Amino acid sequence: MNNPVTNTARLLGAGLRALLVLTAVCGVLYPLAVTGVAQALFPGKADGSEISSDGAVVGSSLIGQQGYGLDYFQPRPANGLGENSVNTRYELILSGATNRSGDNAELITWVREAKAEVARDNSTADRTVRPSQVPADAVTSSGSGLDPDISPAYAALQVHRVAERNGLPVARVRRLVAEHTEGRTLGFMGEPRVNVLELNTALRQLTRG
Repeated sequence: MNNPVTNTARLLGAGLRALLVLTAVCGVLYPLAVTGVAQALFPGKADGSEISSDGAVVGSSLIGQQGYGLDYFQPRPANGLGENSVNTRYELILSGATNRSGDNAELITWVREAKAEVARDNSTADRTVRPSQVPADAVTSSGSGLDPDISPAYAALQVHRVAERNGLPVARVRRLVAEHTEGRTLGFMGEPRVNVLELNTALRQLTRG
C-alpha cells in the first residue's frame, strides 16, 4: 500500500535533485564554458570591444558617443532618444528610434534643419558644402540611437573641416578615414562603414604625435 507521505517526499527529493543539477549545469558550468571559449577565441569582443587611448578605456566600438567638438568627426545624431533631462547625449539608460514615418512633418523639418547645419559646419575657407551633398546618416538617427558607425560618404564630407581645424593636410586625413573604413561583413552583408570612436581615437593620436 502506497504511503502518500513517502510518495510526496520522494517526489520532492527528485525535484530538488533535478533543481540542483540543472542549476549547476545551466547556471554555473555552461556560463563558465561559454565565457572560457569566448575569452580564448575572442578576448577583445568578450570584454566589450573596448577602445583605449593613452592607457585608459575611452569607450566601446559597439556603442556610439556624442559630445565631440568640431575638431573631430561627428557621429550620427541621437534624435531617437529624444531631448530630456536624462538623455541629451548617447547614454545607456535609453535607446530607441523616433518612430516617425518618412512623411512626418516634424521629421521632415528636423532633417531640413539638420542638413543646413551639417552643411554649414563642414564648409571651410576653400570649400562650400551644400545641403544636397549631406548624406542621410548625417541627419537621421539609427533604430537604436546608439549606432557607432557612419557611412564613408559622411566621413568624407567631414575631412576638409577636420583637416582645417587640426592643421593637417587634407590628404592625410582622407587617408586616415580610408584606414578606418570597413567593408561589408563577409563581403555582402550590410554596408561599408567607419567607426567614429576608433577614427577619432586615431585622429587624437595623430594630432598629438
